Amino acid sequence: MRLLDSLRHARDGYRFSLIHERNMRIHTTIAVITLVIAIIIDLSAIELLIMFLAITLVIVSELLNTAIEKTVDLAMPDQHALAKAAKDCAAAAVLICAIFAIAVGIIILGDHIIGGITWRWTSGS
Repeated sequence: MRLLDSLRHARDGYRFSLIHERNMRIHTTIAVITLVIAIIIDLSAIELLIMFLAITLVIVSELLNTAIEKTVDLAMPDQHALAKAAKDCAAAAVLICAIFAIAVGIIILGDHIIGGITWRWTSGS
């Protein structure tokens, strides 16, 4: 019974974030579209795994950002410089994860969709 309760709480947290956070809706929509494209163009297992990792990082960071924002709002209903710093740092974490996910999408999907993109590190020789 405890496992089912934990799963329900997790579902409720994700649902709360989807309902109340515009950015979570954006991230989720982009994730679904990206995964549909990834399946259609038949990515390799490792490419799909990297795509899932990037998407997971964005979704998890957005959930943590929401948790931090709500906790700070509860603990500090009035404006405070440290409360703002906490919220800003959480938002920056989401931004960094989203930039990483965009780079992964461009590198992996771009190569398959556009074709012929070569990502090679060249040596100085």
